[in-house]
Amino acid sequence: MNNPFKLLGISDDVVNAVTDLGFENPTPIQEQAIPVLLEGSNDFVGLAQTGTGKTAAFGLPLIELIDFKLNKPQALILCPTRELCLQIASDIKNYSKNISGASVVAVYGGANIMQQLREIRNGVQIVVATPGRMLDIIGRKAIDFSSVKYVVLDEADEMLNMGFQEDINEILSTTPDDKKTWLFSATMPPEVRRIAKNYMDNPTELTMGTKNTGNVNIEHEYYMVRARDKYAALKRIVDFNPEIFAVVFCKTKLDTQDVAEHLIKDGYNADALHGDLSQQQRDKVMQRFRDRNMQLLIATDVAARGIDVNNVTHVINYSLPDEIESYTHRSGRTGRAGKTGISICIINSKEVGKIRQIERIIGKQFTKAELPTGFDVCEKQLFSLIHKVNNVEVNESQIEQYIPRIMDEFGDLSKEDIIKRFASLEFNRFLEYYKNAPDLNASADDRGERGVRGERGERGSRSSEGYTRLFINLGSVDDFTRGDLLSFVCNNGKISGKNVGKIDLKGVYSFFEVENEAVDSLFNNFKGIEFNNRGVRIEKSGDAPVSSERGERRSGGGGYGGGGGRRDGGSGERRSYGGGGRREGGNSGGGFRDFSGRSRDDKAGSGRREGGSGDRRRRS
Repeated sequence: MNNPFKLLGISDDVVNAVTDLGFENPTPIQEQAIPVLLEGSNDFVGLAQTGTGKTAAFGLPLIELIDFKLNKPQALILCPTRELCLQIASDIKNYSKNISGASVVAVYGGANIMQQLREIRNGVQIVVATPGRMLDIIGRKAIDFSSVKYVVLDEADEMLNMGFQEDINEILSTTPDDKKTWLFSATMPPEVRRIAKNYMDNPTELTMGTKNTGNVNIEHEYYMVRARDKYAALKRIVDFNPEIFAVVFCKTKLDTQDVAEHLIKDGYNADALHGDLSQQQRDKVMQRFRDRNMQLLIATDVAARGIDVNNVTHVINYSLPDEIESYTHRSGRTGRAGKTGISICIINSKEVGKIRQIERIIGKQFTKAELPTGFDVCEKQLFSLIHKVNNVEVNESQIEQYIPRIMDEFGDLSKEDIIKRFASLEFNRFLEYYKNAPDLNASADDRGERGVRGERGERGSRSSEGYTRLFINLGSVDDFTRGDLLSFVCNNGKISGKNVGKIDLKGVYSFFEVENEAVDSLFNNFKGIEFNNRGVRIEKSGDAPVSSERGERRSGGGGYGGGGGRRDGGSGERRSYGGGGRREGGNSGGGFRDFSGRSRDDKAGSGRREGGSGDRRRRS
């Protein structure tokens, strides 16, 4: 029986490669686009939602059309973000693994440009690039596009939303006039239509579904709450879905950091992804998410482009996007490859009109859902636990030696007593947290109140009253983020995340707040603590040797531990938003959250912050 991809015109070497990847049947866009693109004679416009297999739709034909004996760039693929750039390059490398001499190079900001230049000089046929870094390389006259026959513009609508129009014009002006341009996009706003008109000659157009519509496998819901209850609503949604594996979208970088930090403090396994992260730390965050070692990825629109992770159960819009059409891209993170997913919006009464606009664009109606009560959440979590216990795989050979002692311990207890105690052990704290939990649902005429950033509803706003501000000689130069510092302080100081207040990360030092009653214990526990063979010092901030004008660290001073003086030429002190959960059982670390709020993984989660991407345009 012939392989379905072979019937489309794909060669045996490539068919074998995609079979090894687990591809059995082409997706609808692959089935329709591949035969057309294999002809190699037409410009092409493909409209299809994220997660429908667009990379293979253009990647497989490119591999068939390119002469891999010629060691010059013959295809250029432009995409908006480095995550997507790396994903496309990785996929095409996998598709072409059985072809001798095939070379694919990913060119993106935030990585070593000299290494990318070396790879280009060594010979390459397919270049996958973000526009900003591609212009840098063109400006160095380090690449020759005279042999380029195909240019692919992937996620064209998002590249325009990010302000890459001029960059695209400049890049395309360096490519031959007789090249073929293939444009792929989830939506078709006027700007994308203009690209098709300016750079294409009578293109073949393929639309999978109705233009700008959402994935049919995704359910769309919204919850209406008061502004001050938004964070509490997010937690309740997560708690009501024990197996959730989600991307949470925020509007700004600061929001992603704040929400991720608060979730970490409350014992959830979360991390932040935004444009201030360096490539190394972005890769680290994404690897944790792909490996499902993280449950909640908090991201901005720009940073989330190119996230290609299977089995994302939910997309949660903590804030609605400014551009209504961006909702289509957000929701496309779930319901991928034929699976089902849920896209949730947490809104206030003023945003109902935006929901109606989104409905018109995606052609689907939202369901207005009610946030579950505390009782509903507890019931859901309890039976999720019971289900896991019932289905757990028992390692008979390993546990057999402990059975006699276990039976002796439980000898005086009935089966019912054991079940009650077991359930209570994991459940009591969770039950206590949701006792008398308020109704968070808001009515349409409830104007709500302005909440505090990242700290709302059940947690309330957080002030410095009752807290002591401390200095520590660790900062961003030690590769710390606020989440990392939170975990370091809690793990070594033997305190909970709920004891920690605001965190102000600097260059070679930082400030953080701790509840007054926990300060003495923290100082005692930090005696003798080292980081990278350097003594860690913690002092009350008024005693710390820091200039208030320039924020420069002076040498000397008598804190805990050693550590010589270093200078940070940064600006003066900058306040950061913080706040710790008041919930019993909250904890500083990562790991999937259990009923007590404790971490199941000794590795601490963090909301990561690092350097920029190197691309020239707007980053969130």
